[in-house]
Amino acid sequence: MKPFDVVVVGAGHAGCEAAAAAARLGKTVACVTFQRGHIGRLSCNPAIGGQAKGHLVRELDALGGWMARVTDRASIQFRHLNTRRGLAVRSSRAQVDVDRYPAEMAAALGRVENLTVIEGEVAAIATRGGRVTGVVLADGRQLESPVVILTTGTFLAGILHRGADQVEGGRIDDPAAHRLSRSLVDLGLRLGRLKTGTVPRVDGRTVRWDLTEAQGDTVPNGRFSFEATRPGRLPQVACHQIYTSEAVHAVIRSNLSRSPLASGAITGRGPRYCPSIEDKVTRFAERDRHLLYLEPEGLTTPRVYVNGLSTSLPQDVQAEMLRALPALADATVLQWGYAVEYDYADPTDLGPDLQHRSVPGLYLAGQINGTSGYEEAAVQGFVAGVSAATERVFHVERGQGYVGVLVDDLVGRGIGGEPYRMFTSRAEHRLLLREDNADRRLMPAGRALGLIDDATWAAFEDRQDDYARGRAFLCDTTVRTDPETVEAADQLGLGPLQRSVRAAELLRRPNATWANVAALAGAPDVDPEVGEALEIDFKYEGYIAQAQRRMAEAQRLEDIALPAHLDWATVPTLSREVRERLSRVRPTRLGELSRLPGITPAAVHAVVDLLARGV
Repeated sequence: MKPFDVVVVGAGHAGCEAAAAAARLGKTVACVTFQRGHIGRLSCNPAIGGQAKGHLVRELDALGGWMARVTDRASIQFRHLNTRRGLAVRSSRAQVDVDRYPAEMAAALGRVENLTVIEGEVAAIATRGGRVTGVVLADGRQLESPVVILTTGTFLAGILHRGADQVEGGRIDDPAAHRLSRSLVDLGLRLGRLKTGTVPRVDGRTVRWDLTEAQGDTVPNGRFSFEATRPGRLPQVACHQIYTSEAVHAVIRSNLSRSPLASGAITGRGPRYCPSIEDKVTRFAERDRHLLYLEPEGLTTPRVYVNGLSTSLPQDVQAEMLRALPALADATVLQWGYAVEYDYADPTDLGPDLQHRSVPGLYLAGQINGTSGYEEAAVQGFVAGVSAATERVFHVERGQGYVGVLVDDLVGRGIGGEPYRMFTSRAEHRLLLREDNADRRLMPAGRALGLIDDATWAAFEDRQDDYARGRAFLCDTTVRTDPETVEAADQLGLGPLQRSVRAAELLRRPNATWANVAALAGAPDVDPEVGEALEIDFKYEGYIAQAQRRMAEAQRLEDIALPAHLDWATVPTLSREVRERLSRVRPTRLGELSRLPGITPAAVHAVVDLLARGV
């Protein structure tokens, strides 16, 4: 077999984005996966997006990634989250068809030139002189390549737990990669253990839907992608809510000793912000109920995902828990919940391109870096794929996008011993990093890479023109107080007009929207998404200006370069711990240095003094 430019190990969300990006940038790519039929599989919740995760999906799309496009073609429910906190921090979430999503992703990969999907198990990373030379498969085949991107998800030395039962595997119906894990240790990678879990799936035909509450506030025409053409919508479905009760909690408390978490069978730490039901009942003992969501997994399957009931308790205990929920008392269980424990590699050993500092040519992306979530994985895959293909660091600044925040946090701060999850609170400049302006922030970079097609770019330019016309209208148009206009303003809910005002000032009123201001003052026709962006920019104009000033100040610190030749071990004004940390990580900018764990403000000031002396 001829050598490949890039070998991607794994075909989950990180692997698909890495392989697609590298191949579309002209590299010959092999994507190795256990089962071709499991490409892009949704191992846990059949949903894309969520708080801050929706931002990542929109940013990835603006850069030329695929997750948003595939999601829009598989979406069966679209919602906006965080709406009560204002348009500026709103996030989107799509429920997707569990079968349609991977089918769409596999079809998209199949249309990419230079990309070959290979079924098999990667057993070892091949190296020569410390550099990557390819991979060795379990059946003895060798794939030669100077670049390997590991996107192994939860498969590295994976063990599935349900009560006292343990089965080797990366997820249900898939094996684990034990030999590859040992190969990484032999290469000197620092591995640890993490844990995640999933919930029971029940047959929707056996659910008492009359005892549930349907979710409202859906957005039937909502979408993630900025692509020019809108795909046809699948039929939309409702998700429902129920609550646990003291009866459910009593079942859990009386069986905690049978949990592998309590017995010590699981040593890896789980995600704090997505805990198991056992954790919830223990940690929040004062609460008499917890919210659960019943989420249909697709249009052609009766499976319903019981979101919020992640558990590793034994099967008989899970059955008792479900019987204590009135809506699920007679439900047929199609898959029991379980936990999966797996190896991850310390992400602080990576550079900003996600290449390992000690093993040139080896890139890591996704849950192998200690993250949780499809969206975080996809973004990392894209960064690794682009960096590997272009042979230079593909970097997004923290002030440009959540993509930059994610990568910067991982390689600079690490995960702190628990799976990393993206939140809006992690971004210092989150008011500037909104879903609505992701294309304005990042699509020019995607176009420069060559990953934004002509039609999508033309649509972007049309939105830019719309935005300019809408902004000019708001700034230049005066709304008069003639009787007809005053009456129309009242009917549109804009409140009283006691004097003539600029349309921009009117839009800043609490109840004003672009649509009703445009209707009152005769605005030019613009794309609805552009109108919403204008509304956000004008309503939050003062806060946005303040945030931009703060970001500019932070950027001055961020951009100060550190001498590449500096021997940190010889700097006497720094503590031994700080010198060791800087010698190992070797940050290239002062902003990167300031965010490293254990780097105190005093240490930053000492480095600034060092630079001022011209060292």
